[in-house]
Amino acid sequence: MRHSMKNFLTSMLGALAALVIFAFGGTLLFIGFIGAIAALGNQQKTQTVEKGSYLVFDLEANITDSPPLVDLSIFRGGRNETLQLRTVTRALRAAAHDDRIAGVLLKGSLAPEGFGTGFAALKDVRNALAEFKASGKPVKAYLNFVQTRDYYLASVADEVVLDPYGMILMPGLASEPMFFAGAFEKYGIGVQVTRVGKYKSYVEPYTRKDMSPENREQIQKLLDDVWGSLVADMARSRGVTPAALQATVDAEGLIRPAAAKAGKLVDRIAYRDEVLDELKEKTGRKGSKEAFKQVTLANYAKTAADRAEHSPGGMTLGRSDRIALVYAEGSIVDGEGEAGEVGGDKFSRELRQLRQDDSVKAIVLRVNSPGGSVSASEAIQREIRLARKVKPVVVSMGSYAASGGYWISAYSDRIFAEPTTITGSIGVFGIQFDVKKLANDFGVTFDSVKTGKFAGALTITRPKTDEELAVLQRMVDWVYEEFTGKVAEARHLKLDFVREIAQGRVWSGSEALKLGLVDEIGGLDSAVRYAASSAKLGKNYRLVEFPRKKELAEAIGEFMERMHPNGRASSQGLAGQVAARLQEEVKLLQSFNDPQGVYARMPLELSLH
Repeated sequence: MRHSMKNFLTSMLGALAALVIFAFGGTLLFIGFIGAIAALGNQQKTQTVEKGSYLVFDLEANITDSPPLVDLSIFRGGRNETLQLRTVTRALRAAAHDDRIAGVLLKGSLAPEGFGTGFAALKDVRNALAEFKASGKPVKAYLNFVQTRDYYLASVADEVVLDPYGMILMPGLASEPMFFAGAFEKYGIGVQVTRVGKYKSYVEPYTRKDMSPENREQIQKLLDDVWGSLVADMARSRGVTPAALQATVDAEGLIRPAAAKAGKLVDRIAYRDEVLDELKEKTGRKGSKEAFKQVTLANYAKTAADRAEHSPGGMTLGRSDRIALVYAEGSIVDGEGEAGEVGGDKFSRELRQLRQDDSVKAIVLRVNSPGGSVSASEAIQREIRLARKVKPVVVSMGSYAASGGYWISAYSDRIFAEPTTITGSIGVFGIQFDVKKLANDFGVTFDSVKTGKFAGALTITRPKTDEELAVLQRMVDWVYEEFTGKVAEARHLKLDFVREIAQGRVWSGSEALKLGLVDEIGGLDSAVRYAASSAKLGKNYRLVEFPRKKELAEAIGEFMERMHPNGRASSQGLAGQVAARLQEEVKLLQSFNDPQGVYARMPLELSLH
């Protein structure tokens, strides 16, 4: 009965959805199909890039590691709500050597969602902007209302301009976990946990009303490490000391134009029309009613594919030797998984096929995951270990590679991470809910008949007995021993040392390097170059990505699901933001599908903002 409540709700909602689709699906699918065909027709018109154009990098998007399963910009008039990390970095690197591109303009504000737009991914984008700048072409940033992520990218620009009524919202990083223990007590939902690791705080939102001292300690250390790395990068680009930048942040928090200029965070203050007029002059259209010569980054990435494909490592098209870039982005779940999840069965099957494909000479695993199911993590790790016997396997850690995300990374030939990567969290927990009191309050009671002492031990109808909890704790203890033992073996560390640094504690990438949990600080490009070198490919290879995009029919299905209004949290009222947060927590609970009920997952509350 462990999943009975979840299954009941899923079935009920599924039935309602089926009725809606039956009633309206035919009409909507027809409209969607016609719209798709029309949009595809428009898409065939390739945008011409005029010589002297500026590449406009509109930040109004979520930057994901993995490619979108389908390009839905065809339904949005070319506007991209999601950009893939490699699309951005390849376009910037191609533009640096394209004599048609005169410079880059950064504008807008990022829209983080899910596991996208993390600081590790932004480090890769920032490096690509720095390479463009090093080519001798200017990078200009126009800011209005921006936050830390936006300014982190903009700070690398040659010139940073802030609107006279704009603001840099950069008070520092914070993490604000949501706790449910009080609500569970009020409504009669029981929670029992089994765990190993004093820092393994994933269960705390369900058992406490505030942070434990250990959890507060680890989050404070993590925030300090990540913030310190961000400040160092921004200060270096702006030609100020980290202490001076921190002083401006602490004095202002919400940094207005005058203070931003005085603190050297921006070069000048100007209105949008002034910046646009300057760009018209730079691109040979001074006094014209036309816009300045420009091409959006998304469109340029499509029109400059040949140039972009020479990065990273200068890989050559048409070669039979391939490097497979495999994305493990999202929570790790048992089975096939859904969109945005890493399904153990599906993912291990993909790795097995790549292992057996002789044209694939190396595998780069890009991990952007907080972990999840132990069983699924082990299935994936098994395939990694088998693949290593026949070809190099290199891991590139994104913004998150913790707990189960670290489990699947440990046995690779080499692990790359960014200083701001959140990793570690080597710990295990089990969580058991019961609805006995809640049901009793509505006059619902339960009884049982069983054939064994532990039959029905995983029921949600009552709390677990001490003996049943002991059984579950033994399972958690065993998995923890397996986890730490695997890390010690894979990373060539002493077991006692691993047990000391494990305990479910999260570490920044920079600290993980010191501890031996990762091998090198570097981004995705560094990992690809290392894989090519290990496979002795030089520059003669093709980089192929998995998973691939969906077919048009599936694209239409995805589009239909998106037809309901779905405003971002930043534009919602207070009630909407709370509801969105709750929805995220419920979705995470739905991913608890490990057959043993044991999980290796990073704490919920490590959403940095």
